[in-house]
Amino acid sequence: MRVRTWALFAVFVLLGLNTSTRADAAQSDKGEKVVKDGSVVSLQYTLTGEDGKAIESNKGKEPLKYTQGQHQIVPGLEREIAGMKVGGEKHVKVKPEDGYGPVNPNAFQEIPKDKVPPEGLKVGAVLAARGPQGQVIPVRIHQIKDKTVVIDLNHPMAGKTLVFDVKVLDIQSAPTPAPKPAAAPAAAAQPGKPAQPAPPK
Repeated sequence: MRVRTWALFAVFVLLGLNTSTRADAAQSDKGEKVVKDGSVVSLQYTLTGEDGKAIESNKGKEPLKYTQGQHQIVPGLEREIAGMKVGGEKHVKVKPEDGYGPVNPNAFQEIPKDKVPPEGLKVGAVLAARGPQGQVIPVRIHQIKDKTVVIDLNHPMAGKTLVFDVKVLDIQSAPTPAPKPAAAPAAAAQPGKPAQPAPPK
């Protein structure tokens, strides 16, 4: 009997140790922040084309801050950043369909030449135009004719494969929305007047 009791006791101790270790590991994982929907992410990035030519970078400048899952950056990059931790680095290649989309042939328009400022009358020049809702839209001069100019309303990165080198600098939880004020209790309904009996005829 004593041997069996000791054997059971030894098993319980071992199980307790394993459980404690698993709990500690789970707690450690839980405390480490990862990029997930709702996270406010501070990002350092360098963007190059497929040819390796640098397009833009924010190294040594203010980090790019965005909220994961809010479609504030191109979908292909947002998908690859999910699950990364602070200090994590990644090389990401984003195809046009996961970036700024393919070139849309319907986005080319012909306008009178006199509508374009003289300094913008050269192929490749990028001008700023106002959209229907007042938003600024980049417009590229695609072709210059005798009396008209063909403008390209596609995003300058449309149809291009984008290569990002990113580093996660910081991850913050989404700010908790302020609680809504409690609605005022509805006023108690006033009892209606009892119906008056009809006078006798």
